[in-house]
Order: sequence, then C-alpha cells, then structure tokens
Amino acid sequence: MRISDEESLSGCYRAHGPAVRSYLRRYVPAQDVEDLVQVVFADVWRSRERYDPSRSLAAWIFAIAHRRAVDHLRGRRPVTVPLEEAGDPPGRGRSEVDDLADRDRLSRALAELSHAQRQAIELAYFGDLSQREIAERLRVPLGTVKARTSRGLRRLSALLVAP
Repeated sequence: MRISDEESLSGCYRAHGPAVRSYLRRYVPAQDVEDLVQVVFADVWRSRERYDPSRSLAAWIFAIAHRRAVDHLRGRRPVTVPLEEAGDPPGRGRSEVDDLADRDRLSRALAELSHAQRQAIELAYFGDLSQREIAERLRVPLGTVKARTSRGLRRLSALLVAP
C-alpha cells in the first residue's frame, strides 16, 4: 500500500487504525488514545515521502506510534503531593511513643550489623552521601561500598521484620 494521496491514507487508517489504537492502549492513558491515534496518522501523512514501499507499512506505522507514545509519556508531569501534605497513612495515627519505639528498633538493628556495613548505611542514609562519596571518604573501592550497603540493608531488613 502506498501513501501517496488522501484516499490511500484513509485506507491505511481503516486497515491499521484499530491495531494502532490497541497498541497505544497498552502504553498511554485511555483518555489520550484517540488523540494519539490522530497524531500518529498525521505523522504518517506528513512523513509519507520517507516511507520505503519495499518495507513493511505496518512496521513503519508502529514505529511512529511507538515514538509518539514515548513523547506523550515524557511530556506528562507525574502527579505528586508534597510530603508535608501527605500526612500519615489512613487509619493509623502515629504518636511520639511509636516514633521512639521505631527509632529504638532501628538503632538496635543497626548495632547488630558489622562496623563496615553500619558505617556505609549511616553515611548513605543519615549523612546523605552518594555511594561514590562514601567510597572517597572511606578510601575503599566503589564496589566495596555497594556490597557493604546491599548486604547491610538485607541484614537490616531481616532484623527489623523479626518479631
């Protein structure tokens, strides 16, 4: 199928529109699918001179659809709520006693870790340092910091889950 005139485009839309619509439904919000289908076929029309008839028309159209879906998703701003406004999870109020108990549990669990693991975790989470900055500060290879942090977090998780 060639895309040389409007009639051909109309036929192309009838032939490939449902499949493109189905494809886009997997990636973009439902309310945006129809608009994006129109954008895809407008791009098909605008770039029709670049289509190579010796290649698959469907593959070319789906490549355009994929690029438009990615562009659409990149352009969206994620819905975020500032932490100050989020509050506590519903149905569970936190008291200062709960917070102190959690801090005590965490402190005891950290004390169970090896010195190297505890140091790497404390510098990362309480010192707000990147793993590269920790490696420079401790004068150890970056891989060593990553291993200590990973092993320490796994051990910490096990300690905090235990009753």
